[in-house]
Amino acid sequence: MMKTGKTTQKELTRTGLVRIFLRGSKRWFAFAALFTSLVSLLEMLNPQIIRFTVDSVLGGKEPDSGGVLAVLPELMGGTDYIRGHLWVAACAVLAVSAASLLCRYLFQLTEAVGSETLVETMRNTLFGHIQRLPFSWHMAHQTGDIIQRCTSDVDMVKRFLSEQLTGIFRIVVLIVLSLVFMFGMNARLAALASIVIPLVVGASVLFHRKIAAKFRECDENEGKLSTIVQENLTGVRVIRAFGREQYEVAKFDAQNRYYVSLWVRLGRILSLFWVTGDLIAVLQVLLLHVCGSVFAIRGELTAGEYIAFISYNSMLMFPIRHLGRMISELSKAGISLNRIREIMAAPEETDPPDVLTPPLDGDIVFDHVSFGYDGCPELLHDVSFTVPSGTVFGILGGTGSGKSTLMHLLCRLYELKPGGGSISIGGVDIRRISRDHLRRGIGIVLQEPFLFSRTIAENIGIAVPGIGMDSIRTAARTACVEETIERFKNGFDTTVGERGVTLSGGQKQRTAIARLLVGRSPVMIFDDSLSAVDAETDVRIRHALRHDFKGRTVILISHRIATLMEADHILVLSNGRIVETGTHDELMRRDGIYRRNYELQTMSPEDADGALSAHMPENSEVCHE
Repeated sequence: MMKTGKTTQKELTRTGLVRIFLRGSKRWFAFAALFTSLVSLLEMLNPQIIRFTVDSVLGGKEPDSGGVLAVLPELMGGTDYIRGHLWVAACAVLAVSAASLLCRYLFQLTEAVGSETLVETMRNTLFGHIQRLPFSWHMAHQTGDIIQRCTSDVDMVKRFLSEQLTGIFRIVVLIVLSLVFMFGMNARLAALASIVIPLVVGASVLFHRKIAAKFRECDENEGKLSTIVQENLTGVRVIRAFGREQYEVAKFDAQNRYYVSLWVRLGRILSLFWVTGDLIAVLQVLLLHVCGSVFAIRGELTAGEYIAFISYNSMLMFPIRHLGRMISELSKAGISLNRIREIMAAPEETDPPDVLTPPLDGDIVFDHVSFGYDGCPELLHDVSFTVPSGTVFGILGGTGSGKSTLMHLLCRLYELKPGGGSISIGGVDIRRISRDHLRRGIGIVLQEPFLFSRTIAENIGIAVPGIGMDSIRTAARTACVEETIERFKNGFDTTVGERGVTLSGGQKQRTAIARLLVGRSPVMIFDDSLSAVDAETDVRIRHALRHDFKGRTVILISHRIATLMEADHILVLSNGRIVETGTHDELMRRDGIYRRNYELQTMSPEDADGALSAHMPENSEVCHE
């Protein structure tokens, strides 16, 4: 059975998922259901008090010898006493109403606590599960749609479970008690009143089946709308740089209009259903008034019974009329719950039971590694090489040659497929190493660094909780960013914008490098991350790596030959295959990709154009800045 945190696949039915989300709030909803049931029960007493007062106290009719009416007169002092003290009946009505208000208050209080506990559990469970999902899952799903499922869909499920779940108990109690009292007074009139129940329930079920798909379409298009907003906010620099504002506004407007049109069409169906239900309810009330009046004139129904009957019918029609709206909310909640369940059903990253946490300072060995992303041709073809422990290892290759993929496989962001070779560190297959241990021991700076909307100090120290400012400053100094940070008004306490938008590309890159250095990981990977810094800073950082981090394994991926030429060993990739290996001097003695890139990067522009034209027909694998 596949594990999903504390949740197994067997539990991930809609009912099972609701049980998971209700952990911690069940008792509050149980209390809420109890109090709302008491409210319904107390509301049933007042019509009986009024009936007794009208028929027995004012009308002189002998009270019933059994049932509730036999108890009420005794509780209020007896029929004769009440005839002389009508205020007792009024006080009884007030007392019942006060008790009902108290129970209503307790119901709303416990429901509120249960609702907030529920939504807290839902968000924590969903967010925790998302954090444990594989990197490949995140790459396959749009961020805006994920956010929409974690916000709008969660709120929809919360509203239904908090508002409608307890309401079900009240509706059941109201219907059952109303029918019990009504049949106790006049069976024929009660049968007439209950005819609408199967009609409304049947229509509601048919309606639910019809609109479920439409609710899903609306929900999915809301996710698309959220994705457009998220992408625009994230890529605001690109949009402004290329003057795409009007295009993006038109794109958003078109999606927004389509989204609104879906809800308008759905609104027409909802309105028709609600109006039909209200019409049936009004006709039922009209019919009951007419028939009740006829029965009263014939003497088959007393005045007090008629008043009580009308009161109970009003209580009966409230849940009947509300049923349609509840079915509507059920449809929305069901679709939202399914969309949340799709996330919760995604398998999390799991480690084998005999997971290891070995030292990560050994040799890194890629042994006949082949790999291709799902739905794409194979990218890496039988790649084998060794990164000796404590050395600086360089990797050069053109765009799409598989350089970054090698590092993603090393960090287990993607898993090797069966028959795709193996990767080991210190002789231990990385598939037997704990993911957390592996990723804590391998630091990586990506080509496009990500910074959080926090202070610079928090961004640098995020990998090592509780680290002191001295260590943060040392790492910033090594990354050649300390002087730049100190020039800011608030220094290391400067809050960067979302994704580090308030910093330049080089400042973000150096801050990300400082974040890597502060962790002092046994393995440090620079995935083309030195390309955004100037040549002098590049030299200073590499010099610091050789002296301050001596003994650690450093992997440099770069298009810049100057960055790689001092590496202990250099590997050249072309179309997912290793075509050259060696030191800088060894590779320069060969007429290969490495040498041609070196010549292109050191030649004048005119000579470079000529050299590029001469080599391009033979081999297009030439790396550029």
